[in-house]
Amino acid sequence: MTGRAEHGFRLDRFQIDAIEHLDAGRSVLVAAPTGSGKTVVAEHAIDRALADRKRAFYTTPIKALSNQKYRDLAERIGPARVGLLTGDNAINPDADVVVMTTEVLRNMLYEGRDLGDLAVVVLDEVHFLEDSFRGPVWEEVILHLPEHVVLVCLSATVSNSDEVRGWLESVRGPTGVVVETTRPVELTNLYAVGDRRGDRLHLIPTLVDGLANPEGTRFDPDLRRGRGDRRGGRRGPWRTPTRLELLDLLEDRELLPVIWFIFSRKGCDEAAVTLTRAGVRFTDKGEAARIRTIAEDRLAGLDPADLALLDAAAWLERLERGIASHHAGLVPAFKEAVEVCFAEGLVRVVFATETLALGVNLPARSVVIDRLTKFTGEHHELLTPAQFTQLTGRAGRRGIDERGHALVPWSPFTQFGQVASLAGSRAFTLKSAFRPTYNMAANLLQRHDPDDARTLLARSFAQFQADAGVARLEARLVRERRRLDELRREVTEQFGTDLPVDPPETDAAAISDAVSRLRPGDVIIDADGDRLAVLGVSWRKRGRARLRLVSQAAREHRWELADLVEAPTTVGHIELPQPMAPERIDYRTEVAAEIRRLRITSPRARRRTRHRNDPRAALARLEQEVVHLEKRARRDQGSVARRFDAICDVLRARGHLDGWSVTDTGEMLGRVYHESDLLITDALSTGILDDLGPPELASLVSSFTYEHRRPSPPPEPWFPAKIAKNRFRELERLARDLAAFERHHGVPETRMPEAGFAPSAHAWAAGEELSVLLADDEDLTAGDFVRNIKQLIDLLRQIGHVAPNAATARAARQASDAIHRGVVALSGSVEIE
Repeated sequence: MTGRAEHGFRLDRFQIDAIEHLDAGRSVLVAAPTGSGKTVVAEHAIDRALADRKRAFYTTPIKALSNQKYRDLAERIGPARVGLLTGDNAINPDADVVVMTTEVLRNMLYEGRDLGDLAVVVLDEVHFLEDSFRGPVWEEVILHLPEHVVLVCLSATVSNSDEVRGWLESVRGPTGVVVETTRPVELTNLYAVGDRRGDRLHLIPTLVDGLANPEGTRFDPDLRRGRGDRRGGRRGPWRTPTRLELLDLLEDRELLPVIWFIFSRKGCDEAAVTLTRAGVRFTDKGEAARIRTIAEDRLAGLDPADLALLDAAAWLERLERGIASHHAGLVPAFKEAVEVCFAEGLVRVVFATETLALGVNLPARSVVIDRLTKFTGEHHELLTPAQFTQLTGRAGRRGIDERGHALVPWSPFTQFGQVASLAGSRAFTLKSAFRPTYNMAANLLQRHDPDDARTLLARSFAQFQADAGVARLEARLVRERRRLDELRREVTEQFGTDLPVDPPETDAAAISDAVSRLRPGDVIIDADGDRLAVLGVSWRKRGRARLRLVSQAAREHRWELADLVEAPTTVGHIELPQPMAPERIDYRTEVAAEIRRLRITSPRARRRTRHRNDPRAALARLEQEVVHLEKRARRDQGSVARRFDAICDVLRARGHLDGWSVTDTGEMLGRVYHESDLLITDALSTGILDDLGPPELASLVSSFTYEHRRPSPPPEPWFPAKIAKNRFRELERLARDLAAFERHHGVPETRMPEAGFAPSAHAWAAGEELSVLLADDEDLTAGDFVRNIKQLIDLLRQIGHVAPNAATARAARQASDAIHRGVVALSGSVEIE
C-alpha cells in the first residue's frame, strides 16, 4: 500500500480503508473525530494526483484554515507546487495543488473554468453543508464538478453516513464511506461544582459507563419559582467555581495547557486581564523570551502608532506570562502570534471563542466550556451536541496525552442532565441547508434550460433527504389507510354508514381554529413527539399568525400558521414564570424544567381513550390525519424545484429574466456572490450606487456587508456625506419594495441594509487614522474593524468588475484600494516559515 512509510507512524484502520477506496478510483467520505488524522487521507489523494501529473484542489470553509493548509502543503511538497486563492490572497494560482475557500471553487465552476487537468478535490469540514448561510456552496460544488474529479470529503463524525453516501453515489458515482467514532485520545468529561459550605470544589465525572453520573443531579439548582435565585443561586449550597480555582485545580493535576471557551470576545479579554492582575504566571524567563521573539516577528509590519492604539504592550505582557485570548475581535497578527506560541507549548491558558475549534490545529490537554449557552445574534441558545463535540474535540494531543479532559463548570441556569446529554450524545445527523438562491438561478439558467436546471436541483442533498422523508410518509400512509379501511368497516357494521360523527373541517380551518384556542402556558406536541410550551400567539392581517414557543430542550421556536400541516394537540398546561423574558436562557431553562415535570399521557393514548366508545369519532380523526399526511407528502415532493420556480418568478418580476432567458442585469446578478445578491444587483441597475466618490461609495456599500449583532438596538443611520445618506434612503425603499415581491411569491426576504459601519468605512476610505476611528466608536475593536473592512473590500472588488456604469466600477476599485492599507493590508499576508 502506498502512502504509509513517509508519515513516520502506523496508519489507523480507518485511514487504510479510506486510502484503499482512493486507490480503487472511488471518491470517499471520511467521518472521524477532530484530530484523528483525516488529513493523511487527503495527502494521499493529492500524492496520487501529482504522480499522474494532474492537479488537486484543497478547499476549506475559512481563510485562516486555508492559510494554514497552504503553509502545511508548501512545507510538505515545496512552495513552487502550491498555490493559495482566498479573498485576501492569490499566490501561484496555476500551481499543481491550490488551496482555496469553498466559495472560490464555486465561483470558478460558474465562470466556466477549464478543469480538465483537475483530478481530485478535497472538501474539508464538509459537514458545513448544514450551515444555514454558507452550506449551499458545498452542494453547488459537489453537483457542478466534472464527473472525472474524485472527491475526498472530510467531516466530523456524523450518524447518518449511509444516507450521505447514498446521495454522493447518486451524484458522483462509486463512493466509499469510512466512519471512525473512536477518538485518537480518550476523553474524560468532568463537572466542576463550587461548595459554599466548605469553600471547596466537587469534581465528578459527567458520565459513568457512558451514562449520566447518578451523583450529578444532587447539584441541580432548583429552578422553580421562589426556590432559588436564577441570577446566582445564592439560596442553595452550590456555586459556579471561579476561574482561578479551576486553573489551580488544572495545574495541580497537570492538566495544562487548556483552551477555555467563552462565547464572548469581551469575556475572553477580561478573563486574560483578570489572571494577569492576579499575578498568575506560567512561564520561566527563557519561555518568556521566546514568546517575545515570536510576537515581535509577527508584529514587525505594524505601525508603532497602531501598536500603541492596540495596547500591544499589555497584550505582550499577558502573552509572556503564558496567558492569551483568541477571537475574531483581535487583529490577525495578534491571533497568529498566539497560535504559534500555543503550538510550541509556551502558552498554557487561552481564553477563546468557538472560532478556535474550527479547523485550525491547536489541541490542548484540557478544554473548559465556560457556559453551555451562546448568543446567536438574537438570543441565547444551548449548544447542540455537534457544537459541544467540536469544542471538546480540542482536548487531548495525539502522541502527547494519554487522555484529554473536558470540564463544564456548574451554572445556576443549567441542569446536570443537560450537561450529561451533550457529553453522551452520539446523534450528529447531517441535514442539508441547500436552497436555490438568486445568484444560483441566474447561473443555472445561463447554462441549462429550465427542465435541466430543475433536474440538477432535484439531485441536491436537500431533495434527497426530502424524498426519503416522503418515502417514510408514504409508508405511514399505507398503514393509516389500512387502519382507515378497518374503521370504516367497523362503523358500517355498527351504524350502517361510514360517515363520522362530525365531518372533518377543511385543513386550514381546523388548524386555524386549534391555534386560536391556544393560551400561554399550554403544552403541545410537535411532529417529532417533542413537548413545547406556548408563550403566545400573535395574529396579523388576513388571518396570519405566529406562535412563539419554548421546547423541553430550552430552545425558542417560532412557527408561522401558514407552515403548519397539522392542528397542534394540547397535552397539558404549565404556569409560565413572570415577567416574560424568553430571550434569556435562564428563563427558557426554567420553562423547560416545568415542561419536563408535567405528567401527560401520549396524545395517541388520549385520543384512543376519548374515542374508545365511538368509532365514528376515531374515524373522523383518522381521516383528518390521512389528509394531513398527504398534504405533507405533496409539500415535500419537488420542494427544491418549487423554491427555484418561486425565485425565478421574483427575478422575472424584477426584469432579470425574460421568460426563461437571462437578461443583461440577470447576467450581472450571476457574478455577484453575496447574501444580498439581488438587492445589490437592483441597486447597480437602478443607479443608486452611481455618481459617488470612493469614500461615499464605500460607506454606502458597507450597508450590505455590516450586520449589527449586539444585544443592544442598532444606532440610527448616519452618513458623513449628504448624498450617501440620501442614497441610503433610496436603498431602504428599494429593499422594502423587493421584500414585498418576495413575500408575494413566498420567498424568504432579503436582509435589510444596515448603516452601522458607514461612518468608519467613509473615514477609512478618506485616509483617516485607525486611532481616530476607534476613539470615535468605543464598541468597535480593531479586529472587528479589520474583519468588516475585509468583507467590504471583497464586495467592492466585485462591484468593480460587474458595475454597468464605468465610473461606478472605477470608484469601487478606487475605494477597495483606498481601504486596503495599514493593519488591514498586513492582516491578509501569508508567510511560509
